[in-house]
Amino acid sequence: MGKAGTTGGKGNLPADTTSFVGRKAEVAEVKHLLTRARLVTLTGVGGVGKTRLAVQTAAGLARAFPDGVWLVELAGLDDPALVAHTVLEALGVHDETGRTPAAVLAEHLRDRRLLIILDNCEHVLDACAALAHDLLRAAPGLRLLATSRERLALAAEHLWPVSPLPLPEPGRPLPGGAWLQYPALTLFAERAAAVDPGFAVTDANQERVAQVCRLLAGIPLAIELAAVRLRVLTLAELESGLGDCFRLPGTVKRGGEPRHQTLLAAVDWSFALCSPPERRVWARVSVFAGGFDLPAAERVCAGGDVRDVLAGLVEKSVLIREGERFRLLEPLRQFGRDKLAASGDAAAVSRAMRDHYLELAVRSERAWFGPAQAEVFRRTRVEHANLRAALDYSLTEPGELETGLRLASTLWFYWAGCGVFGEGRHWLDRALTLATEPGAARAKALWVNGYVATLQGDTAGAVAMLAECRDYARRAGDEIALAYATHRLGCNLLVGDDVRDAKTLFEEARARYRQLGELNSNVMLAGIELAVASVFLGDLDRAAELCEEACATGVAHGERWAHAYAIFVQALVALGRGDFARAAEHGRHCLRVKREFHDLLGIVLAIEVLAWTEAARGRWEPAATMLGSAQPIWQAVGFPMFGSRFFGAPHGECETRTREALGDGPFEAALRRGREFGLAEAIAYALGDTAPSPAPGPARATPLTDREREVASLIADGRSNQEIADKLVISRRTAEGHVNRILRKLEFDSRTQVAAWAARVSRL
Repeated sequence: MGKAGTTGGKGNLPADTTSFVGRKAEVAEVKHLLTRARLVTLTGVGGVGKTRLAVQTAAGLARAFPDGVWLVELAGLDDPALVAHTVLEALGVHDETGRTPAAVLAEHLRDRRLLIILDNCEHVLDACAALAHDLLRAAPGLRLLATSRERLALAAEHLWPVSPLPLPEPGRPLPGGAWLQYPALTLFAERAAAVDPGFAVTDANQERVAQVCRLLAGIPLAIELAAVRLRVLTLAELESGLGDCFRLPGTVKRGGEPRHQTLLAAVDWSFALCSPPERRVWARVSVFAGGFDLPAAERVCAGGDVRDVLAGLVEKSVLIREGERFRLLEPLRQFGRDKLAASGDAAAVSRAMRDHYLELAVRSERAWFGPAQAEVFRRTRVEHANLRAALDYSLTEPGELETGLRLASTLWFYWAGCGVFGEGRHWLDRALTLATEPGAARAKALWVNGYVATLQGDTAGAVAMLAECRDYARRAGDEIALAYATHRLGCNLLVGDDVRDAKTLFEEARARYRQLGELNSNVMLAGIELAVASVFLGDLDRAAELCEEACATGVAHGERWAHAYAIFVQALVALGRGDFARAAEHGRHCLRVKREFHDLLGIVLAIEVLAWTEAARGRWEPAATMLGSAQPIWQAVGFPMFGSRFFGAPHGECETRTREALGDGPFEAALRRGREFGLAEAIAYALGDTAPSPAPGPARATPLTDREREVASLIADGRSNQEIADKLVISRRTAEGHVNRILRKLEFDSRTQVAAWAARVSRL
């Protein structure tokens, strides 16, 4: 037991924190291009505004994509193998079945209409191109908007070069107020006024502002960095300083794109104007893959008052502050990394970063068994990108492999408890492949990976790893590894329906845990899983006793995640005893806790037991609806009821009795209604938090998908295939395919019949 996950809403675009200047025409053009092309790549130098343009374009297209517009940030990703994982994470899609992330994405997107932004592709270009190619083939309703310094080089790709902001021509005096016509000058004016409220562009100084923007080649990031200097410089000093900087020999290096060199020179000048402590901190915090907090900065920037230095970098717009966390814009992070490499401190700073997150993982593993469990879940998700960077460092730096093994296995609570099974397998497999020397660190990684593999359905892989762990433990006398390997082998047998042997191994593991004085969420699960085996063997009294023991442990230590599984088993016991009110109470209790942890396995098990309870009460329609709502969640978790005969028996009985009571038509309608719930709707329905919606009518009972019903509605409005394609941002061929499928499914011969049908069902 112990899988978790989240599902997404209708997009994740960030809110604007500053105004968007001078790109309205480009937004309109890129929008139009996306109506004709399924992959558009915005190219240009760093700092030119590719991400802002992509986000603004996507926000303006939100209504055309009923399944959302999504931003996938790739800048902090070093491992190309994790590109698909990162897309899944951004979309809020969690799949724990052991399938490849690309396959999961293809299935998830197949019948959806959405727009995905792949932001900062250039350092993982091949992986982005391969994924884009596969997804565009699998999902006809998908549009991709990429940002990259280089093209993806796909046949379907349309390029849109993002140019710097327009500037006035040199040598021509500007008429009064003419600066308002130039976005580069408007941007400078806005950012300058934000740091110096007394500043304004006037007829007297607009030429000087224009010259500053010309020196910066109209690159938005360079303009913003220069404008904040008006806190301490006059406009004349700013112009003079930039002019001197760009005239210095060697400032612009040979080779490279001129605008890139301009940005580099502007950032270098900004770096030079920082104090020595600010320059040191800028370089060192570039080691973080995501945002970072003050303790992390203090660890990698040991010495001096880091808090004051960070505040200074925020004032200079080098760092962005987001609550208690800080972030470097990607071009400034890359600049900082170059400076760090040149300083000779990169190895030490990377090691300090890794040590900080290793210590965080160790503290979090301890805190997971306690009242801070939910906070551990939230904090670990926030630090996901930095944990990736720490793992990558450990598995690539000579002499650090054992530490990498330790970090990957210490995060078992995250992989198993927070719905990150696929990525957990990635890191554990990679670590075990590289670090082959037997020892305690490898043993822990083996049982953790065996646990993850079992719950993914890879029972053969799990047995191999767990057997290796147990063999090593017996040879080396490693009693802790032996207890965990025995426990997880029992879990493997349980889901494989070898219940009596599983029971024996659970009892052995519990005895070993007691002898060692070991107590944590895993140890609790051994008792809870033994209770499940007892239910399957018909010993409800023993199961109840084990659950009471686990619940008492949970209450005593403030542990809620494993405790909720004990409550689920209590629901099974109550159902077996015919106490339906108690079964429903336990099922709802479990569901509320699992909702807090986004634990998909716990959520779907709770919904299942509530469905079985409703059927036992003779409440057939709610039972069928909940069975339907469980289906898409099981698709994300893995095999429904683990593919187990014992786990699946009450589900099968519930389905059979409910179908017989309702009849095929009403049963299928209720099942379909439940399937169309989102995760939040499924939970709310099972908890009774929302009033039941009307029984499914003909529109829901039709064989049409949501998209086909939408196309039918547009046919009823008199739209042509091309007009449907334009409205839905799809190709004409795709629109024609939808129309043909509608005619075939409804057994109609003409669009007129479709229009009449759509008008009729819309009134029901």
